[in-house]
Formats: sequence, C-alpha cells, structure tokens
Amino acid sequence: MTKPSLPELLHAAVTAVGGTERPGQVAMTEAVAGAIDDNAHLLVQAGTGTGKSLGYLVPALAHGERVVVATATLALQRQLVERDLPRTVEALHPLLRRRPEFAMLKGRSNYLCLHRLHEGVPQEEEDGLFDQFEAAAPTSKLGQDLLRMRDWADETDTGDRDDLTPGVSDRAWAQVSVSSRECLGASKCAYGAECFAEAARERAKLADVVVTNHALLAIDAIEGAPVLPQHEVLIVDEAHELVSRVTGVATGELSPGQVNRAVRRAAKLVNEKVADELQTAAESFERLMELALPGRLEEVPEDLGYALMALRDAARNVISAIGSTRDKAVQDEDAVRKQALAAVESVHSVAERIANGSEYDVVWCERHERYGASLRVAPLSVSGLLREKLFSERSVVLTSATLKLGGDFNGVGASLGLSPEGTEGDDVPVWKGLDVGSPFDYPKQGILYVARQLATPGRQGSRGDMMDELAELVEAAGGRTLGLFSSMRAAKEAAEELRGRFDMPILLQGEETLGELIKSFAADPKTCLFGTLSLWQGVDVPGPSCQLVVMDRIPFPRPDDPLMSARQKAVEEAGGNGFMAVAATHAALLMAQGAGRLVRAMGDRGVVAVLDPRLANARYGSYLRASLPDFWYTTDRNQVRRSLAAINAAAEADGK
Repeated sequence: MTKPSLPELLHAAVTAVGGTERPGQVAMTEAVAGAIDDNAHLLVQAGTGTGKSLGYLVPALAHGERVVVATATLALQRQLVERDLPRTVEALHPLLRRRPEFAMLKGRSNYLCLHRLHEGVPQEEEDGLFDQFEAAAPTSKLGQDLLRMRDWADETDTGDRDDLTPGVSDRAWAQVSVSSRECLGASKCAYGAECFAEAARERAKLADVVVTNHALLAIDAIEGAPVLPQHEVLIVDEAHELVSRVTGVATGELSPGQVNRAVRRAAKLVNEKVADELQTAAESFERLMELALPGRLEEVPEDLGYALMALRDAARNVISAIGSTRDKAVQDEDAVRKQALAAVESVHSVAERIANGSEYDVVWCERHERYGASLRVAPLSVSGLLREKLFSERSVVLTSATLKLGGDFNGVGASLGLSPEGTEGDDVPVWKGLDVGSPFDYPKQGILYVARQLATPGRQGSRGDMMDELAELVEAAGGRTLGLFSSMRAAKEAAEELRGRFDMPILLQGEETLGELIKSFAADPKTCLFGTLSLWQGVDVPGPSCQLVVMDRIPFPRPDDPLMSARQKAVEEAGGNGFMAVAATHAALLMAQGAGRLVRAMGDRGVVAVLDPRLANARYGSYLRASLPDFWYTTDRNQVRRSLAAINAAAEADGK
C-alpha cells in the first residue's frame, strides 16, 4: 500500500473534526512537514480561523517520531487532548496503518500527591489545616475541599487538578500536592507505585505526541534535569507568549514570609546553633525589607548585600546539617526533611543569585498590600538561553496568530534568540518565516478607527474626552462592546461612568470569574465587558455579542516596570532602539491579540476603536498598525458611528 499523501491525511482530519479545509491550513501543513523532514526551524503566523492546530498535528502524527507540542493556555491544551487529537488519530489510523498515541504532561505540582494526602502536611503546627480532615463535619470551605479531594483521589485516573470539578483554591490544593523539589522520589515513597505524576511521565514516554505547557518546556530547557521525554520535533503554539513564560520560570523571589517558613521547617532538623544562625539572618533581612522602597536595584545596597550574604551562608550551613543528621523520632522523617530542604535551598539559591549581582540579571523590590515587600530577580534577556537550549538539538516550529510585527518576523525572532531571517553562520539557527494569512476578509469585515482628535493620554488623571468618545461608540453599537483597558483602575472608572449613563449591563473583570463573565457577555448582545490584560487574549466570542472592541490606549509597558525598562536600556546601550525593540514590540503584540478578538467567524462584522491619537499621529504608529489585521482604516468619527449603527441595526433585524 502506498504511503498516504499529506493532502489526503489533512482532508481526513478536517472531515473528522467537522471543519473546512482552508488554503492557509494546507500551506501551513506542507511547511510544517517540510521543516520536520529537513530538521529545520519555522515561524508560522496563522490568523484566527485558519485551523492551525490541525495544520501542525497532521504532519506531526504522520512523521512517526516523537513530537512535543507546548501551549501557553490550559484551554488550548484541553482542546488538543480532548477534541483535536482523539478525532485526528481516529481519522488517520486507517491511512497510517498505525494508531499514534498521545498524552498530556504537566509539572508535578499539578498532580495530587498520595503521600501528602494520606500522611498529611509535615507542618501541621504551622496552620492546623489537616486536623480538619479528622473533623466529622468540617464547616470551613477549606476543610470541605480537603475531604472532597480525599474522596476524589479514590475515583480519579489522572490525579490532574484540572480534572477536579468544581475546582479548589490554591491554598487547598497546596495541602495535597508537592513541588518537584519536595517530592521524595518514586523509589523512596510508599505510594510511588500509584503516583499520578509518575504515571503521567510513563504515559508521555510511550506517546507519539506529548502535549505540555510553556512553563514545563522552560523548566526542561533551563534546569538541565529532563522532564520531557526525548523528542525530535518541538511545536510551540501560542508562541507569542513563550518569552514571558520562560522569563517567569527563570525569575526568583525572596520574601520575609518565605524565609521564615524555611526557618520553621529547618528548626526541628538541625542543632540549635545552626538554626539560630538562620533565624538571625532572617530577622535582619525582614527588618531591611520593612523599609525597602519598590523599584529596580541597579546596585544592591550595602546593608542589604550583607543581609543576603548572611542568609546565603546560614542557609548553606542548614543544608549541610540536614544532609548529615537523621532524627528517627520524627514521624515520616523523609518527607519532613525533603520539604525543609526544598524551602532552604530556594532561599539559598535566590539569596546567592541576588548577592552575586550578575550583569545579566535585573533585581527589583516589589511591595504587595497583603504580603509586604519581596525581592525579585529575572534574566535581562532569555534570547541566548532559548537559542542555546531550544534550537540546537531538534526541529522547532513556532506558531501563533501574532508573530509578524511591523511587517516581518525579525522582532519576535530576536526575542527568541534568532538572527534576522536569512542570516547564516556557525552556531546561528537557520529559520524561515511564513504568513499563511487568514480565511477572513478583514478589510470588508472590520474597521480600524483611531480617535485622532482626542488628547494624548497622560500617566495620571481621568480622560473626560475619552469617556465621552467611549460612550458615543458604545451607544452607536447598541452595547456589544469588549473594552480592553491598560489598567484595572481605568477599566473600573469606565465601567462606573458608563453604568451612570446607560441602563445596559456593563460587566467588569474581577466582579465574577472570567469564565462566567465571558459566558454572560456572549449570551446577551446588549452587554459590555470591560477588563484588562487577560481579556486582551482570552476572549473568543463570535457573532453579534462582540461588534466593537475598544482599546483605551496603546498598551506600552509602565515606565516604572523594572524588567522592561532594564531591557530597553540594555538595547540602547548596545546601540539599538530600545523603545522600538522592547516597548513598541510589547504593545504591538498585545494590540494584535486584542484586535484579534473582533473577527472570530466568517459572518462577523465590527469595529476596533483605539482611543489613543498616537496610533495615527506618532512615528511608531505605522509600525503598530502594520502589526494589526488588515482592517479598513479611518479616523473619521462620524463615519465610524454610522457604520456601528448600521451593524447594530442589521444584527437587530436578524433578531440578535
């Protein structure tokens, strides 16, 4: 029997999921297959509606070697594992004459730990949570959740937190899960043979396609301890998120609360002198943090430097002491030791990293209303790390609806450690960029309106002219508005203002869970939904409920953002344009994602309104506009009101 062709396989898969083949999807499938065959690297921009998941799954399954697919969001992981992969495997099985296996793999703390569940948290005296397990009828929400998870443990096949419905709080989950540092290891654990995390790893070792997340991919690459099974091909979906997720994994934090927990956990395992040394260092650190002001520390102040070195040295002594003593009187001593070691090692590594003061790190202080001050340290750039760890040993395909900024892939490529497209040389990963377009007719389906007449937004103060403009647009649209704001404060102000002007429902992020808000927004076309960052990327509401997407201003990073401003400064010191490389790239990605909320289906019509005149007037405006879908562009406020009113009238005539 001859080997099935790629078009045959794609046709079978698209039919199985009830979709329609699109030219962009065909082009993407062929390009991904070519990259895999040539062991090459590929960046693919595939607009909304292309069907990009099948565009990479079909060539991945046809390839036959193991492929890892990494996504940024839980929603896409679930879509792949629960819908796209089962149907695609079923459809391709007769043609491939084999049934490819697939599995999902997450970080260890996402799985229920049977040891923690049955033996209890080693730190009962810290908060007395586990005595709620023993109560006949626990009254607190936490106690009820703990009992419910104990029952669930007997029923679940996966132990995966996301399979527990309804979900539980982070605090409750922390009582029944462990980090990889706290884990005893399958060979030492009484429950190792039944371990959910180990079972997930075993399934991944046998699978042809392993679906994971960006964070686990980063841990696998950065920490040098392989978490993912060996694989020949890596596909990164939602690739516009990769740099921020990798940065998150490579960021360390040190707070007085965290240090004090480490002190308590270590105290019962080491002699008094060693414990007192850590306690004294912790108290000194805490006193300094009470006075610390938020902001970047270009140089660590001398007194803080001494406190960090004292913490580092005391933590190292505790680690050595825990390693050489065993207290047989402590029940379940291995778990106690492991948890104490994990806490103290974390303090040691972050204190040492900040005290050493690498020129490749950025250090800053953050102050939280509830948790107080903490120190944070993050890499100035992750591009070198990604170039070395991601592209050296496998074929990599990166895809997203937004990878092409200002007309080319080089901006995103640079953030991933890639030289400009077409560059050749030793140790330079060679890659190609491909834009397969979108099935949508953006110039006919959408309008990009820039409110050129408004005052330029300042850093402080309300914008009365912007509120008037917003109200007029919402009124013309008859509701149907997704408001994307640059801060939670701005979203709240706008919601309060419009609630005072109209009787239509104005939903506000934070007043209900995000899922419930989006459901309510989709159900009633007269509703508006206002919010900030997660709405710029997380809303998929096709149809008449979302016919106006408003951005209050260009979402540049805050000028006081320590990491972004440090990155911008580093580019400038190297002779580049820091504003364009960092701030404008950040804004372009967010705006492209935000504008992508408007047209989600072939019949969608509407307006993206940007209430920031800089998009029309500033020199960088053309770069930002070139990063957005190719909507019909106007600055005519009367024209856009007429268009919105006509779109609203058409939807009402259809009874929507």
